Amino acid sequence: MGMQLEVNTMVVTKGNEKRIAENLFELKKDGYRIYPIDVPVELRKTKEGETSGTVIPRKLVWENEATLLTYELVSLNSSN
Repeated sequence: MGMQLEVNTMVVTKGNEKRIAENLFELKKDGYRIYPIDVPVELRKTKEGETSGTVIPRKLVWENEATLLTYELVSLNSSN
């Protein structure tokens, strides 16, 4: 029996992120996912949406068929 696993090269929040410190956020995603740790990746609200900024994934936790991602926001694109 295999384990479903998704490899992601961007963080898509759909507005579900939670701030846990000044520039640290947590995001819970259904299923098991891999993100590149300590490597800057794009941040988007939706998969097809504009890039909102850049984040660095810092920690992944897999449990109960979900992924808990902790990431650091390093730049935010301004709408001005």
